[in-house]
Amino acid sequence: MTNLRKELEKCKHPNSRKTKALSKKARRQNNKHKSRLGHAIKSNLTGEKLNWFLEHIDLERKEPLSPVEFEELVLLYLKRFDEELEQIKLKQSISKNRSNQHIARENVIRITLEKEMNEFKSGGMEMINLCDPIKYKTLLDWDGSAINVQHLKLDLISQNFLQRLKAQTSMETATMEDTEIMLPSGSKDAMET
Repeated sequence: MTNLRKELEKCKHPNSRKTKALSKKARRQNNKHKSRLGHAIKSNLTGEKLNWFLEHIDLERKEPLSPVEFEELVLLYLKRFDEELEQIKLKQSISKNRSNQHIARENVIRITLEKEMNEFKSGGMEMINLCDPIKYKTLLDWDGSAINVQHLKLDLISQNFLQRLKAQTSMETATMEDTEIMLPSGSKDAMET
């Protein structure tokens, strides 16, 4: 970048072809830098989200979450700022002079929660599917760094998706129970071996 500045200073006329080429090159480098920065911010945010879920899962647990447990965990994630919002309201209610204290933080929290809630109820939050055994294992094996987030396979997890998973698992358990009822007791032992 410093070489580019020196070359721009050497240019005699602001509208010369060389000056225009150098300014185009500078814009291109600036856009590349902004793009890299955007990717880094996104991976940091996704990493923080995945770390939160990892902290709230029992690490000794080897089997993936059921859809009901996963939905409860997502709803708990969406309520993670409730205590902080209560503290802000308490501080604001103390006196009139403090009514605008922490208003910026409160606005950021509310906007974030609205965005995440809308994503969960409509299109889906970008998350790892903790009901899938392979993806669940990759999350447990993840080292927690934002650099390695790109290696994780993320899905769009929505409320509708979890409802379908619940229906699918209930159908599977119902068919398993039906097949157990239909089989005589001796044939069940034969199927297990």
